[in-house]
Amino acid sequence: MTEPILQVRDLVKHFPVQQGVVFKKTIGHVRAVDGVSFDLNRGETLGVVGESGCGKSTLAQVLMRLEQPTSGSALFEGADMFGKKSAAELRSLRRDMQVVLQDPYTSLNPRKTVGDIIGEPFEIHPEVAPKGDRQRRVQELLDTVGLNPEHVRRYPHQFSGGQRQRIGIARALALKPKVIVCDEPVSALDVSIQAQVMNLLGELQSEFGLSYIFIAHDLGVVRHLSDRVAVMYLGKVVETGTEDQIYEHPQHPYTQALLSSVPVPDPSLRNRRETIRLSGDVPSPASPPSGCRFRTRCWKAEDICAEQQPELAVRLDGGELAPDAEQGHPSACHFAERNEHVVS
Repeated sequence: MTEPILQVRDLVKHFPVQQGVVFKKTIGHVRAVDGVSFDLNRGETLGVVGESGCGKSTLAQVLMRLEQPTSGSALFEGADMFGKKSAAELRSLRRDMQVVLQDPYTSLNPRKTVGDIIGEPFEIHPEVAPKGDRQRRVQELLDTVGLNPEHVRRYPHQFSGGQRQRIGIARALALKPKVIVCDEPVSALDVSIQAQVMNLLGELQSEFGLSYIFIAHDLGVVRHLSDRVAVMYLGKVVETGTEDQIYEHPQHPYTQALLSSVPVPDPSLRNRRETIRLSGDVPSPASPPSGCRFRTRCWKAEDICAEQQPELAVRLDGGELAPDAEQGHPSACHFAERNEHVVS
């Protein structure tokens, strides 16, 4: 088996909560990401799902080195991502890892033409495209993402939302990266346009052998593209597995609740599926519950849930640790139970 292109272990990002104006005092921490581990294989898509505020976008920012981690490690092709690096080493890493941002309206500079936006990475990495070849490369990239190469002199406001997101994807492709972090790239688009952009991402992955970390809160969108899925709640991964394992046989109560909220397209089937309604609000990441973080909203919670934090591991029905990892997929619940759920 080949080594994963990206290996993340016990990644933590805490933001200090400070009091005072002149003499600032740290009175606590927001635990945005709190011990996340996963592997990303070459040519694979890892979907990351969860409610707003669960730490998905902070995870993306840390992986892109836009935020420094509090602790933990990450290896990109076997090299430490978070160790001390020279400016040249950091540029090399960022060339291999690019990002597609959520909002196609604010992620593009309105004062620059599309040609300048897509060609800007070449200014920082001139070895990728010599100066005399940049216009041709920009037009090639526009054609690759399904836009007219002749529109290279237009400005972002002259394009629709879906076209702007294609421009963002072209910019991410400019440096021929190996991994692209997609931070909710279709959540701001109409449903019909979402499908077009998702299909484009799939085609580009097949053509260029890309690996994706695909962050979203729409479970249907994630299923369309992902090979494996990680479910996050309050800074932690509570369940991970293949697309079939998560969507057909969810074990963690939170995953089951998320899947039950997905609309069913066929009206005749809507009354055949139970909708799980969670009580209470999401706890503050600055003061998460003891033990299992989901216990304050969980219908299965018992005393042990407050006393012990369940580890992310393969479990049998009832939550007992499985002796053989091949018997299922990892979940973090003392009372994990396989549930039959189908989300189309």
